[in-house]
Amino acid sequence: MTLEVTNTLTGEKEPFEPRDPDDVCLYLCGLTVSDRAHLGHARTWVHTDAIHRWLEHEGYGVRHVENFTDVNEKIVARVGEDGDSEADVARSYITDTIADMRSLNLLRADVYPRVSEHVPEIIDLIETLVEKEYAYEADSSVYFDVTAFEDYGTLSNQAVDEMEAQDDGHGEKRHPADFALWKAGGVSADEVDEHRHEGAAPAAEAAATAETWSSPWGEGRPGWHIECSAMSTTHLDDTIDMHVAGQDLVFPHNENEIAQAEAATGEQFSRYWLHVRLLETEGEKMSSSLRNYFTVENAVETFGTDAVRMFLLSTAYDSRQTYSEAAIDEAVERWERLERAYERAVEAADSVAARTKVADDTLREAIEAARTDFAAAMNDDFNTRAASSALLELASAVNSHTDEREEYDYRALHDAIDVFEDLAGDVLGFTFGQERESDVGVAGDLVEMLLNVREQERADGNYDRADALRDELESLGVEVQDTDEGPTYRL
Repeated sequence: MTLEVTNTLTGEKEPFEPRDPDDVCLYLCGLTVSDRAHLGHARTWVHTDAIHRWLEHEGYGVRHVENFTDVNEKIVARVGEDGDSEADVARSYITDTIADMRSLNLLRADVYPRVSEHVPEIIDLIETLVEKEYAYEADSSVYFDVTAFEDYGTLSNQAVDEMEAQDDGHGEKRHPADFALWKAGGVSADEVDEHRHEGAAPAAEAAATAETWSSPWGEGRPGWHIECSAMSTTHLDDTIDMHVAGQDLVFPHNENEIAQAEAATGEQFSRYWLHVRLLETEGEKMSSSLRNYFTVENAVETFGTDAVRMFLLSTAYDSRQTYSEAAIDEAVERWERLERAYERAVEAADSVAARTKVADDTLREAIEAARTDFAAAMNDDFNTRAASSALLELASAVNSHTDEREEYDYRALHDAIDVFEDLAGDVLGFTFGQERESDVGVAGDLVEMLLNVREQERADGNYDRADALRDELESLGVEVQDTDEGPTYRL
């Protein structure tokens, strides 16, 4: 079954054919680290994670790069609130972001490059564009000439003459749609004041902490768009296989990435562009600037990693999704159904009622259907909603099997467990048995503590107290055995 993806570049669903049949180069536009990550960011992360996992499941090696934008006026605007300089604020939010990624059980990218670490590569790329006459200097800033790049506007389906001005620099531009590759000087107080939070340092004071670098055009800072072109070509290749981003980045960011990279290298920048639709709440996109967001940290603490992943994966990446209490409650219920079915399958398979010669054709057919339907869904443009529904159908079949029979089909239960662990676990990133294992660990620690107390009572000659502790443990399901090496127990 061939994997097909919807390519924003062509507007068509196409067979996925990486340049190297064994290796996929995957780039994800990462965060501008000026605030805590929210569920809108997590939607893009978790879908990219599922893409990565499915590609690996299908036998591809995946080289996955995701950047951190740590040079931006929005970061400078948080100085005095979350750090004493632009670099301090960025470092603080990168730390938080990595913690959020780990809490969502995301596979690690191969590289998380930062803009501040790649200024030499950015300058080299800009110099190449100037030499090839795709860029020009104006008042110590450098701009990309959109009229020089014939295919400009292809991704966003726009004509150059109809585009709005991109006001992102300091110098005189030849065309309103030209965009800054290098910005002269630092960050102005006005730019900081536009994004400043209450409690942050005064705009002029914060602006003074903004980093600048030397360049052939003078002291300055890189433009926003040039960073991803530089970092992706540095850590992957001149041509990558798949570029993932939020839907709001199609224009101007992704459009500008294509122009910069292809003008410099002469090669196609990305073969496939996948854009994740924005998460909405109360009719608007979830956004830090609108202050209508639910942070990843709060969501995971409130609902748990698996319920959050279930919520985000219950809608395909390119479909509209709205956050609401009803939607998250439904996701919690779907996750609990899946987890209970897995636990019932494990319990039944490990019981004396599981028999070698018992066969349930209905369950066996449901297992094969789950595998087939799951693969069909993921190969159909990574349709995680249909894929998770296939697993829930299997959950219903497992529940019916264990409810209706006194003897169980061991082979079918074994296969069902494999499907849950392989497809729900390894591909969709759910984690079965975590709470149970944690509870057992805590229980074990408490039993060890009580046994130590019991041993001390015996050493002190308080045998009645020691026996009472043993009886109490046994009443709680803890079987204690005294041996020459000391007491042992079994839960």
